[in-house]
Amino acid sequence: MHDDRTLIEARLKRVLDERIRPAVYPESVPLDVAVWTAPGEPVTVAEGLAATPEPTAVGARWGAPWATSWFRVTGTVPDEWAGKTVEAVLDLGFDENMPGFQCEGLVYRPDGTPVKGLNPRNQWVRIAAPATGGEDVHLHIEAASNPVILDYHPFLPTQLGDKETAGSEPQYTLARMDLAVFDEAVWQLVIDLEVLGELMRELPEDSARRYAIVRAIGRALDAVDLQDVNGSAPAARAELEGVLATPAEPSAHRISAVGHAHIDSAWLWPLRETVRKVARTTSNMTALIEDEPDFVFAMSQAQQWAWVKEHRPEVWAKVKKAVADGRFVPAGGMWVESDTNMPGSEAMARQFVHGKRFFLDEFGIENDEAWLPDTFGFAAGLPQIIKAAGSKWLLTQKISWSQTNRFPHHTFNWEGIDGTRIFTHFPPVDTYNCSMKGSEIAHAAKNFKDKGVARHSLAPTGWGDGGGGTTREMIAKAARLRDLEGSATVVWETPEKFFEKAEAEYPNAPVWVGELYLELHRATLTSQAGTKQGNRRSEHLLREAELWAATAAVRNTEFTYPYEELDRIWKTVLLHQFHDILPGSSIAWVHREARATYAAVADELNGIIGAAQRALAGDGGTGTLVFNSTPHTRDGVPAGGARPAVVDGQSAIASRADGGYVLDNGLLRVEIDGRGLIVSVYDIAADREAVAPGQVANLPQLHADFPNMWDAWDVDEFYRNTVTDLTEADEVVPGEDGGSVRVVRAFGGSRLTQVLSLAPGATRLDIDTEVDWHETEKFLKLAFPLDIHAERYASETQFGHFYRATHTNTSWEAAKFEACNHRFVHMEEPGWGVALVNDSTYGHDVTRTVREPDAGTTTTVRVSLLRAPRFPDPETDQGVHRFRHALVPGAGIGDAVREGYRINLPERRIAGGAEVAPLVAVDNDAVVVTAVKLADDGSGDVVVRFHESRGGRARATLTAGFGIGSVTVTDLLERPLADAPSPERVGDRIAVRLRPFELVTLRLTRA
Repeated sequence: MHDDRTLIEARLKRVLDERIRPAVYPESVPLDVAVWTAPGEPVTVAEGLAATPEPTAVGARWGAPWATSWFRVTGTVPDEWAGKTVEAVLDLGFDENMPGFQCEGLVYRPDGTPVKGLNPRNQWVRIAAPATGGEDVHLHIEAASNPVILDYHPFLPTQLGDKETAGSEPQYTLARMDLAVFDEAVWQLVIDLEVLGELMRELPEDSARRYAIVRAIGRALDAVDLQDVNGSAPAARAELEGVLATPAEPSAHRISAVGHAHIDSAWLWPLRETVRKVARTTSNMTALIEDEPDFVFAMSQAQQWAWVKEHRPEVWAKVKKAVADGRFVPAGGMWVESDTNMPGSEAMARQFVHGKRFFLDEFGIENDEAWLPDTFGFAAGLPQIIKAAGSKWLLTQKISWSQTNRFPHHTFNWEGIDGTRIFTHFPPVDTYNCSMKGSEIAHAAKNFKDKGVARHSLAPTGWGDGGGGTTREMIAKAARLRDLEGSATVVWETPEKFFEKAEAEYPNAPVWVGELYLELHRATLTSQAGTKQGNRRSEHLLREAELWAATAAVRNTEFTYPYEELDRIWKTVLLHQFHDILPGSSIAWVHREARATYAAVADELNGIIGAAQRALAGDGGTGTLVFNSTPHTRDGVPAGGARPAVVDGQSAIASRADGGYVLDNGLLRVEIDGRGLIVSVYDIAADREAVAPGQVANLPQLHADFPNMWDAWDVDEFYRNTVTDLTEADEVVPGEDGGSVRVVRAFGGSRLTQVLSLAPGATRLDIDTEVDWHETEKFLKLAFPLDIHAERYASETQFGHFYRATHTNTSWEAAKFEACNHRFVHMEEPGWGVALVNDSTYGHDVTRTVREPDAGTTTTVRVSLLRAPRFPDPETDQGVHRFRHALVPGAGIGDAVREGYRINLPERRIAGGAEVAPLVAVDNDAVVVTAVKLADDGSGDVVVRFHESRGGRARATLTAGFGIGSVTVTDLLERPLADAPSPERVGDRIAVRLRPFELVTLRLTRA
């Protein structure tokens, strides 16, 4: 037989595009359209429905950027359509390639009942099936004219990302507003041909199955009367029945499809628009659930559920019913799909606390999985947090985006810094927006790296990022793929069902130890410094607020613990840890609002802290109390306590012979040259120099920074090829306090001012930096070349630290050229080390070189201060920024922990005479208390969370500053752990033993 395969494949494409798909709606009549545009921000549904619209028509331009237009569409079903299925086809000006990234709508009935959402891949509304003829049609569309930010030529700077700069030019042209007959048979034929055509292209060219499909398609196309597609569709379908009925091979890969709409809580749209995106998507999914008995939809992010409940109660009612039916599934158990690299220990824990509690309170459902398909890498401290929250599984697909190395597993056990293992799955479909295309299903099966020992994978199915969710076309395709020769099998299942099957079939899954580093999007550790500073400061203010409010509530019966305020503020901070807000990859509007939100959060938390401390300090006395919020004794003030502080020692400043100044406090001697650069940091007690010979530290370095794509997200390794050392100083003078040096540098359009200070009694050099930043596509770092031989270094992460190599032996190590730290990085030789601590920066790099001729090793750590990408925010980080760092020579890992807390939790001074004893004290500095608070249930119980911080075993005695009734080991949600041994206790003293980095939560009832 002659090979006419390519001829039939080309024929299929044209006939589908030009004849069969257009015949899905063979008859149509126009609807009457009128529109009212809200004058500012979106209005309530009631207000939108009550507004008086003006007539408009298809072809009219509409929608200024970020505006809301309420369309009213009316009409009558023609009598001759009686017995047929009738739909409204409502095209607001969609581009089918941009679901979730342009205009959208939510359709309402006149009584305010939501019908379904509209988006580029979902433009229909069912009117009648069957119609009787003569039905009146009256619908309202709340249409959002969200501008296209990520266009066909991506990453171009645009002013459309903020309503304050976007202008008023209409963004869209109304394309179609019709009543139409929907031909079910033709639509089913389209799905048949798409499924078979897509499968055919994935099969080997010499496959008998491929040729069987080719021949069946050829016969089906022969059966189509191109002048009467609708009349001939049943005959064409009949020609395909045989190849669609052939079952899959018994060894076929098995895919669990989960209906899904990964909705970014903010990204190329503001938070307020996400509220509406969620309403549109959930409306679509509840409608789809009613029509499709096998379909299951999962939605993560408790915050998004809460938005529906608060802002769209009419949609919430449908969601609750679908949840009760087991068809609409809460997933993930987190407040949002957060970044996991930068959030601090308590914040990462509270993501699970608030997420899981919402689903438990609303539905009585507890999630066993963490669901983070799009997060930019995963910190090594996360497994322990997942387990401590009562969960046991993790799903993500983002690591498939790594540019350098291919991850060796799709299903495996992930081991964190403390030894906790979490059963983890990376969907081999390599997308969280699966649409059931044959190419996607084939890729999942071929790509799956655990063949031969496992056969199950998961496919999150539906349009995401900007929402939209699963479509009826995807469900129809999945039905045909349920058991089809040549394809993986597909079945709709909940995440729980998938994980149960996957874990059961793979009891000895391989183990990956340490962080899941994404070899992409490394610049998200630096972009939008204001957002990152707001997060860090909010986290520490929340620590203080809980600590002092709990202490005051226990000690002072007149002080009321602010449960509701703290709950609300925590949820605000957690929302802003979403993986496109905290990483700095959202539009200008998002970050402008984030900065304002963080300022309001700081004001409110400072108010709570001040009120609690005043209640504790009392009215008597004329002295000044110093409150210490760190977990370590500080200048004589106990952790979590207050008393007058005493600092011994003094600092001196002297001129340096070769220009510059010398700072000396008897513990450290620091030399700063005439350029304001550090040439020596000498540890007097250890008789050890920290700065590498011939090098200068605290060196500002400026790089060109224009990545190949993803401007706010990426820094590509070639940025290192060009660097400008900012060595020229406009001013190097002594500070006014007598123990510091002030340095001013101008470069480009920017200005950098630093104050280098050495406090009495301190073993650290404090570096305060202010940058008035007006650069474009530049990257600013501070370099510290250290005379230390280290093959690895430690970066703080949640509830501990994680080691990375300083060398680049393998491609895995070389790819980590920009990495994340929390409060410190630390490197050491046996017996002596150096820490670099910070108050708000996360990105850094560490490199090593061998010097000639002495063969000594220089290990250079550079902190990342600022970037200036132009997409999606063309004004990223322009303006004034302030950072605090400290260099700590002679530091062990415990010193790095202590100094990291110190720089992030400045002491507070308040008038008062009543010394404040700690509510909870711990006698071992290796055991760090991360939270002291009252229990969330309002019982008045005291909750204490702590962990071993140095990577070793620790014993400690925890002493309560109040009478204890009982002691219970709990999970993060403050629920008793059934298998946890009771701590040893003598009175109000509790003995604890901890493994390396072990996290423990205790609940103490008050006697």
